[in-house]
Amino acid sequence: MLRRARELTDYKLGATDGDIGKVREFYFNDQSWTIRYLVADTGNWLSERQVLISPYALEPANKAGMVIPVHMTRAQIEKGPPLSTDRPVSRQYEGEYYAYYGWPAYWGGTHAWGATAYPMPGPARWSEVSLRDDEDPHLRSTADVSGRDVHALDGEIGHTEDFVIDDETWNIRYLIVATKNWWPGKKVLISTRWIDHISWEEARVYVDMTRDEIRNAPEFTDETLITRDHEAKLHRHYNRDFYWENELAGVSSR
Repeated sequence: MLRRARELTDYKLGATDGDIGKVREFYFNDQSWTIRYLVADTGNWLSERQVLISPYALEPANKAGMVIPVHMTRAQIEKGPPLSTDRPVSRQYEGEYYAYYGWPAYWGGTHAWGATAYPMPGPARWSEVSLRDDEDPHLRSTADVSGRDVHALDGEIGHTEDFVIDDETWNIRYLIVATKNWWPGKKVLISTRWIDHISWEEARVYVDMTRDEIRNAPEFTDETLITRDHEAKLHRHYNRDFYWENELAGVSSR
């Protein structure tokens, strides 16, 4: 299911033996746009360090109860590899983290989650995964991208307002872009597959389309249901291939 990131930050994180807080933000790979961790706001509990939750540990979100079930105990989380709030997530840390929980390394294969397109826990095979491969995990926070200017091929068009997340694959499928600086009140979806690059120095997101293409794109509102029909209409407007057909055919989404 496709969900807005802002919606998920209202959900509680429920461990097997009690709540552990709420979702604060997400860490994602800025090349594949796959979410690698939820960052938990644990309040006074473990407030001295960041608590990262891998999608390997997550069940589908319960909308009625506004809870994301987590297959961990509070004790497991408390005893896990510590990560201070001012320390970046390194590949070495990820190695310790994944080894502690006994999950396979997502960077050990050709798909978004190693051997598969989905976060499916299996036996960890650390002897086959070198931590020296791709030492930089390219992790960024969704907070780092929120509010950034978005530039089309022919100029600025607005800013990022939110993200649309697939809670099965944990890919960020779309940016929600507010174009009110140019067309009052209008928001549009732009697929992360259509992003040319992000300039962290300029605080800008560059997309591979023109301002007119975006101006005439289907409008997105808070009431819009992102169904497959809506996605198909959007992709046809931009004359782009359907990403779900590639994934069904087994094409890597990394």
